[in-house]
Amino acid sequence: MTTAYCYDPFNLRHHLPGHPENRQRLAGTWELLQGDGILAALHESPSTPASDAQLLRVHSRRHLATVARAAQRNTHLDADTYVGSDSEQAARLAAGGLCNLVDAVLEGRAANGFALVRPPGHHATPERAMGFCLYNNVAIAARAAQAEHGIQRVLIVDFDVHHGNGTQDAFYGDGSVLFFSTHQYPYYPGSGHWRETGRDAGAGATVNVPFPAGVGDAGYAAAFDTILAPAARRFQPELILVSAGYDAHWNDPLASMQLSIPGYAALVARLLALADELCAGRVVFTLEGGYHLEVLAHAVRNTLRQLSGHSPQLDDPLGPCPWEERDASSLLAQVRQAHAL
Repeated sequence: MTTAYCYDPFNLRHHLPGHPENRQRLAGTWELLQGDGILAALHESPSTPASDAQLLRVHSRRHLATVARAAQRNTHLDADTYVGSDSEQAARLAAGGLCNLVDAVLEGRAANGFALVRPPGHHATPERAMGFCLYNNVAIAARAAQAEHGIQRVLIVDFDVHHGNGTQDAFYGDGSVLFFSTHQYPYYPGSGHWRETGRDAGAGATVNVPFPAGVGDAGYAAAFDTILAPAARRFQPELILVSAGYDAHWNDPLASMQLSIPGYAALVARLLALADELCAGRVVFTLEGGYHLEVLAHAVRNTLRQLSGHSPQLDDPLGPCPWEERDASSLLAQVRQAHAL
């Protein structure tokens, strides 16, 4: 088995010049991957549009109608979230491509995968598009794994710099999905305090690590080692899905965290080790944020190298963060206490 990926150039047709989430994010990453040659060692999985049935496991029918109408009008759904004539189809392809990767991994045709898709998804709630996101790709894929493959427990790890509020909302009362998020706080969208831990059957199944600005490699690694790892071992997932946002990098224009590219690679290594330990290596990444184009491209290439074992070499054209990292030990202790870890 090998690493699978999905990519569809139609996703580039979702575009607004000057907007941070524009087609150059994916186009530049794809160009680097093609020049590298790594794609030849991977399995290409098709991108097919997510069906209404797949979308409706997460979103309301009213939400689907709202996005479709907005695509006809070439308009904005909020100040941040644009919709063009091809955007709704691009969003379906993003969600459907990720679902196809999950199929490949769960059916044993691939060891793991990475969805090179956009628009991103983790801010889209069951009822609302927001934060550049139309449909919640990772939530749709988690529900597909459960409904179509009989998976009972899914772990979603979100290391985007912004809190995955839409993913949290989709599973806040559901104990069959463990949602773990590291994010800058307080920051957009304003949610993700460590006291937000789930409700009813989902009590304790939402684990938020709301970092203050300035936390970098050491703080993120400690969160994965002392919070994610024990929480995952207690939960025993059958599949791990990763909302991979690379916007916590120290040079990203939209945030104030201090992760480096090797710091991201260290998180990916921890996720691969957890997947090997807990669920036969079954882990699938999907692209979320990342708005420094060079950082995004090289970090994605490094992640694919790690997933596939293609090359131990990691590229870091920007180097380490030039500023001192903020200590997060007291926050991590609060989170551990809240979840009895």
